[in-house]
Amino acid sequence: MHALPILIGALCVIAIAYRYYSAFLAAKVLTLSDLAACPSVTQYDGHNFYPTNKYVLFGHHFAAISGAGPLIGPVLAAQFGFLPGLLWLLIGVTIGGAVQDFMILVGSVRRGGKSLAEIAFTEISPVSGLVAGIAILFIVVIAIAGLGLVVVNALAESPWGTFTVAVTIPLALFMGFYMYRFRKGRIGEASAIGVVVLLAAVWAGGRLAESPWAEHFTLSKHALIVWMAIYGFVASVLPVWMLLCPRDYLSSYLKIGTIGFLVIGVLIVNPNLEMPALTPFVDGGGPILKGKVFPFVFITIACGAISGFHALIASGTTPKMIKKESDCRMIGYGAMLMEGVVGVTALVAATSLFPGDYFAINTAQATPEQRVKYEAMVASHEHTSFDLSPVEIDRLEAESGEKNLRGRTGGAVTLAIGIAKIFDAIPGFSGLMKYWYHFAIMFEALFILTTIDTGTRVGRFLLGEFLGRRVHPKFAKHDWLPGSLVTTALICLGWGALIWEGSISTIWPMFGIANQLLAAVALCVATTILVNTGKGRYAWTTVVPLAFVATTTLTAGYMSIRDNFLAMTRVESTATQGWINTILTILLMSAAVVVLVDSARKWAKHGRDSRRASVAGN
Repeated sequence: MHALPILIGALCVIAIAYRYYSAFLAAKVLTLSDLAACPSVTQYDGHNFYPTNKYVLFGHHFAAISGAGPLIGPVLAAQFGFLPGLLWLLIGVTIGGAVQDFMILVGSVRRGGKSLAEIAFTEISPVSGLVAGIAILFIVVIAIAGLGLVVVNALAESPWGTFTVAVTIPLALFMGFYMYRFRKGRIGEASAIGVVVLLAAVWAGGRLAESPWAEHFTLSKHALIVWMAIYGFVASVLPVWMLLCPRDYLSSYLKIGTIGFLVIGVLIVNPNLEMPALTPFVDGGGPILKGKVFPFVFITIACGAISGFHALIASGTTPKMIKKESDCRMIGYGAMLMEGVVGVTALVAATSLFPGDYFAINTAQATPEQRVKYEAMVASHEHTSFDLSPVEIDRLEAESGEKNLRGRTGGAVTLAIGIAKIFDAIPGFSGLMKYWYHFAIMFEALFILTTIDTGTRVGRFLLGEFLGRRVHPKFAKHDWLPGSLVTTALICLGWGALIWEGSISTIWPMFGIANQLLAAVALCVATTILVNTGKGRYAWTTVVPLAFVATTTLTAGYMSIRDNFLAMTRVESTATQGWINTILTILLMSAAVVVLVDSARKWAKHGRDSRRASVAGN
């Protein structure tokens, strides 16, 4: 099947959802009003609370929420075929993910920019607030580690990508001072300068990679982890206008521009989707994901359809910078729809590869045992309609400049090859696959890294609020520098240690489960807000996605423990990681169930009280 009708249909679904469903949510469910003062104005401090232009803030928010999930998740889920991932991306993002982000953003804005845990504390109960707060802290660290690991794998030994990403940091500092100090309000001028310098950095990175200077930007994985932790610490402590917001705004140009170019490329090239709609692996036993399509496709795609991590951004940095309530529709609902577009285009790029090439890249082949298993898998499908013999892998290696594409698991290399293959097929752009491939690798790293800085800042807010209740009240004050330094350092050490010791196979499953459990918690909070504010008749807008996400994720968590994590504990080399995954998954599932039950009790009590009041009134 060709990609053109799929992409056009997906874009139409997303456009209709924004035009009509988000308008319904804004007008009827949330009743947005620009007459209400936002915390960026009432609590202005020039550091964390800062009224921001909605287009700049859209760039920050989109850059912060769009991490590895919408890029890597659909690529890994392509193992099941293109249809399961496509359906979940479109259905999930329009009635689940975008609704969650929008609801939580407005809820936080109307509650002084409070975090998700604090809102749960006041809206549901102190028990839910405590449980949610502890669970969220674990989830934040796991999520950042999962996202950061993809950056490390993409940039390791890549001077081109490392140089380009490094340039964005001083460039963002310059843009911050330009927009908010030197030429206050001149966003257009700063944007033009930033885009020009960014494109120049992309071009210069290619030249640098072939020069003697390349060795200075060729970093090992451990070196990248250290530098990334230092950057996350600095970006979290500095005022948002100085580095975080302008860097995310700048990165959003490259993100949206590249995705836009990829959409145009798909429309022009109209590649054939070589992967079938459904593969034999929908029944389980795949080389990438061992489980069946249900429920594992839903926790694998994660952020592209619905993501609990987004609720942390929507109740973290973004609500503190919203200038007026009407901006929440474009930023909350619209940015998530854009992430859905990213997920669909990533799925198209991955499934445009021949199945044999896709699985040759994504199946581990580092050891003799792994190579034997891979060859046995290929042989078992040799005389079937689903042939897994490599078709173009040798040509792709030669033209991309990579010495070996086989066994490059994790999804990042697969996506880069898929993007490069589409760009190389555009008339007038052929013969440049080497450059397209390395550009795609750099794009992926930059795409994900912007989530690291915002995630660290959100983690700092959450840990500060937690310590403020139980250690010293000053920790809860976001402008108290000693508290900011301590909490930021602890968060950076946490996710840095996980990346240092982990791998994509040990971190990603935990990330998927934790992320979707957090989405269930966020939808519980959103539903409770509707019930408490007299909007219970619209609770179906959050209860429907909540019921689906909670069911699929709890099922996936149980099956992961039973079939994967406990099996790891019986192998000496993976026993420690297996026990960590098992214990954390049980704790996170238990926390989600506590919040679910506590929320249901709150809704039931509110219903009983409303009926009593109605009877008394009559």
